[in-house]
Amino acid sequence: MKKVAAIQMASGSNVAANLLEAERLITQAAAEKANLIVLPENFALIDKEDHALLNIAEDYNSGPLQKFLSQQAVKHKLWIVGGTIPLKSSNPKKIRAASLLFNDEGQCIARYDKLHLFDVSLPSGNEKYCESSAIESGEKTVVVDTPIGRLGLAVCYDLRFPELFRCLVDEGMEVLVLPSAFTAITGKAHWESLLRARAIENLCYVIAAGQGGFHTSGRTTHGDSMIVDPWGTILTRLPRGAGVITAELDPERLNSTRRNFPTINHRRIDCKLAPKYPT
Repeated sequence: MKKVAAIQMASGSNVAANLLEAERLITQAAAEKANLIVLPENFALIDKEDHALLNIAEDYNSGPLQKFLSQQAVKHKLWIVGGTIPLKSSNPKKIRAASLLFNDEGQCIARYDKLHLFDVSLPSGNEKYCESSAIESGEKTVVVDTPIGRLGLAVCYDLRFPELFRCLVDEGMEVLVLPSAFTAITGKAHWESLLRARAIENLCYVIAAGQGGFHTSGRTTHGDSMIVDPWGTILTRLPRGAGVITAELDPERLNSTRRNFPTINHRRIDCKLAPKYPT
């Protein structure tokens, strides 16, 4: 079995301070013998405006944030999913919200750009978000081999689109990682339900690392980072505040669950709407 960790933070507008906090929590996770660590979305910066990410945007494979992740992976001899960091896009006014996977030799072996962008007004009417004003959507799904199994990458708002995860399962996903910064309102209503649903319907492990707490920008995020098994059982969770959670992933449990309860193989994708009954 392999041990994994989800790191929860409450990142602010000071990048240097956020990296120090991330380093502290990575060191803690490494001390707990984690083989793979997942950081939350926007671990390096959360500001009042998404456009602030433009100021720290990096070229792919170059820049201090990517160097930080690479160095931490090498230092602690573990794999790191770097939450999301801003990478430059083809549009100079927008960034890509990129989730990068580094192996224990410090090499970036996978990149996933967030597909679904959070453009919503919350039911309270007091919060509005428009990620597409500063972020360019990705266009590719990513599943990659790792020491803990076939890893599928997704980010935050992606969680609400089950068809994405069906595509990842078709590509062999066994473990889903989900860096996030869910709002307090939507997190309270839907976070746990959606995470457990994705684990259950895809018979996979889920490692969800969230932002959790009050931010200097004035924003509040839900937190409740958790690791869920293929039966939908929550193995561990951290409701609020900065910290680390760990759990061991058992490949035999995943395989036996899929073998004995083969719902993935029972999918019907050839069904059509039934004709209407005569009135």
